[in-house]
Order: sequence, then C-alpha cells, then structure tokens
Amino acid sequence: MDFTYTETQDMVRDTLARFLADTYDFDTRQKFIDSETGRDPAIWTALAQELGMLGAAFGEEHGGLGGGALENAIVMEEMGKVIAIEPYVPTVVIAGGALKTVGGAQADAMIPEIIMGNAIIAFAYAEPQGRYDLANLRTTAKKDGSGYVLSGHKSVVYAAPWATHLLVTARTGGGQRDAEGVSLFLIDANLPGIVRRDYPTVDGNRASEIYFENVAIPGDALLGGEGAGLALVEQIVDEAIVATCAEATGVMQKLHEGTLEYTQQRKQFGVPIAKFQVLQHRMVDMFMEVEQARSMTIMGTLKLDLPADERKAAVSACKAKVSRGAKFVGQNAIQTHGGIGITQELAIGHYFKRATMIEGQFGSADYHMDRFERLTLAD
Repeated sequence: MDFTYTETQDMVRDTLARFLADTYDFDTRQKFIDSETGRDPAIWTALAQELGMLGAAFGEEHGGLGGGALENAIVMEEMGKVIAIEPYVPTVVIAGGALKTVGGAQADAMIPEIIMGNAIIAFAYAEPQGRYDLANLRTTAKKDGSGYVLSGHKSVVYAAPWATHLLVTARTGGGQRDAEGVSLFLIDANLPGIVRRDYPTVDGNRASEIYFENVAIPGDALLGGEGAGLALVEQIVDEAIVATCAEATGVMQKLHEGTLEYTQQRKQFGVPIAKFQVLQHRMVDMFMEVEQARSMTIMGTLKLDLPADERKAAVSACKAKVSRGAKFVGQNAIQTHGGIGITQELAIGHYFKRATMIEGQFGSADYHMDRFERLTLAD
C-alpha cells in the first residue's frame, strides 16, 4: 500500500501551514476567543476564497479540488497544530460528508456554499440522555402536511453560535433507542421556534444548547430516506472521528515539541533538565505516542470506505489509541512544566485543554474499545 501523499495533498498541507503560521499565532488566537463573537470571520473567508481549503475534500463538479477524507485529515492536523477554532469538522467533514453521500439537488445547492465559506453548519446530534448512542433520541420530527414539526433539545452543539444552518438528528418513528426511525435534517439556523443558549467551552470554542419549540421545517430539509438515517449518521460521525484524531495528532505534536523545548531551557542543579535520563525517556515516550497516533489516524482514514462493521472497528481502534495517547502526552506535558503549564499565559495549557476535550469527543477510549470488541469478537 502506498502511503505517500500526492503533489496536490502536499500543496494543501504546505499552503495551509504557511497561512496559519502568519495569521494564527497564540496571541492572535487568544484575541479571537476573548472577543464577543469568539472568532474572526475573515479567517474562514480567507480559508475558503483565498486558499480554497474548504473545497479540498469536495469533487471538482462542485468546485472543489477532488479530494476526500485524506484531505480532511491533512487540514485538521494543521488546524490542531495551532488549536484553531474554525468550524471545519461540523461544516466540511460532517455536513459536507452527508451531502456528498446523499447527492442530488441538496448537494448541488449547499456544497458550493460551503466551499465559498458562505455556509457554516453545526451538527446538532447529542442529547443529555444519549451519551454516545446516536440512536438515543427524544427530539422528534412529526409529519405535518408536506413538511415536519421539530421538537426537542440538543446539547453542546459546537459552532452553533456562528451557524447559518443546523444538521439535526430527530426521531420520525420507532422507540427512543431504536435503530429504525432516525432521520437527518438540514435546516436554516434562524427558523422561528429555535432557541439557543450560547457559551464558551473549556478549549476556547463556542457551543450552544439548542431547543426546538415546534419548529416548522420543509419536507426537502430531509437528507436521505425518512426513518432510515442512522447508517448515514454513523458514517459521517466516523468520518468526523478520524478528522478529530488528525487534529489530535497536531495537538500532541505541539505538546511534545513545547515540552521538549522547555526541558532544554529549564535548569536544575545548574544543568538543563533535558540532561536527566528519566526526562529523556519521557520525551521519547511522548514522541512515540505522537507517531503512533499519526499512523492510526492514517489507517482509520484509509478504511472509511470499507463495509460498515469493518469501518466502525477500524475507526474505534483509531479513536481508542488516539484518546489514550492524547491523555498520556497532555498529562506528561503538564507534569513536566509544573504549575506554569496550566496558566492562561502559556500556550501549553491551551493545547492540554484541547487534548483533554478530544479524549471524550465522539466517544471515549473505553467506549471505543467496547465497540471494537463487539465488532471484532462477536460470534
């Protein structure tokens, strides 16, 4: 199997890395997250219209570069290196992935809007009782003439304060935890009856609690078949998982680099602590976790096109390993820095917060180990 990147993929990485180095240093990021809106919209516009990054994973028929999951992973690894707060995963990976799969008029209308940076889409799927069960839904979409009436509550919806559209999972039939009866809708974020409570997250992002109070939505908001959306939801969440693992790789790399640099500067007993053998071993262990996370992410990305159970098993193996690696690297970075490592003024603490959030995002290590075992050890 050939693991070398194409010329276009190398161009995407190099172009994005240079742009982020010029525009997304730590102090600038702090200004973004401390502002009233929590972001600089000009960055998203530049990613779309100046660099063409939002089109890297879309087909040429929609104005993209013809890429896919590998391009998403490349972009997210570079985003992780600067702990970027841009809504790439919910908009491009999740919503874009759903639209590419469904195709038709919905894709033709929305994908160009995503590529041009005009659409930001938040993924409203998590509910307070749901844990990591994508089918555990109390939100309902009841048929009403040619459309639906949407009612329910979604929790921790990343990027919702900035969203132009919401991608919402809702139950159109069946019981609360049934696989059948799950539907997926793409709706305008400003429809009457949508109530948001916005807040900052610990890692510098913005999220919302969203309440749907008898929201009338059109019939053409439905993506895929009514009541048959769980397979599509599982697919796009798996794609989001490997993209988030790629982001984690970038975060872990910077945690390791920052810690290694600190050990070379910090002196104890008149010598840099990097001279101490126990810390040399720690730096090597951290480096190995970064490289293993990168390898597992590539593996997971390349297996996204496999049949559902094989895909899920590969993605869970990837997420379990990366979650544990992020925890190991993050905790060792903080322990090595001491108290200064968790201060607001030092970047390492912000990388640690993002690594900690990634550990549990889309399923913890324990959850994915259980899923992997169920899929691979079943009779």
